[in-house]
Amino acid sequence: MLSPRVAPAGILLAAVTALSGCGSQNTTTPSAALEGPAPAAATPAAALESPERVADTPSATASGLTITDPWVKTVKKGMTTAFGTLVNSTGAAVTVVSATSPLSPMIELHEIADSGGKMVMRPKKGGFVIPARGTYRLQPGGDHIMLMGVTEEVKPGARIPFTLTLADGGKVTFTAVGKDFAGAKEDYQPGMGDG
Repeated sequence: MLSPRVAPAGILLAAVTALSGCGSQNTTTPSAALEGPAPAAATPAAALESPERVADTPSATASGLTITDPWVKTVKKGMTTAFGTLVNSTGAAVTVVSATSPLSPMIELHEIADSGGKMVMRPKKGGFVIPARGTYRLQPGGDHIMLMGVTEEVKPGARIPFTLTLADGGKVTFTAVGKDFAGAKEDYQPGMGDG
């Protein structure tokens, strides 16, 4: 049994330990600041972009958006597509409005839709909206990032950098890996070109 003098000292020690643990989570490294959502006004602009990551490692930003398993279909020239799963760890929807990559001068966010009984690719109006604490899958035969006029051959294992721009102006950077894939031979709407 603890004496009346020892019990308050033990409680005080436990309280100090708990408080010091809470304070250390937000003050040390830049990566700690990226783990939780932060108000945009309080976040330096440099913190909005993460370093490039390999395809099996999610990228992260202060926006709370990450992408897992990003990959690009291999191609010699012409057009290709990028895929992955967008993950929103925040309590509000996040919208991706555009994408860029040194691999292509023209990139569009695409959807696959039924047009008179035929599945066609077309630009996704409003971009990709990732629900609060939800995911948004970019996949062959579904929504994807379309790269047109690629500037170099994409071989298996190639590492392709991308930057996504969000509706609030934030950026998400990641590196996708080249993979062979023979499926998803969708048609374009008239005027969009041939795949």
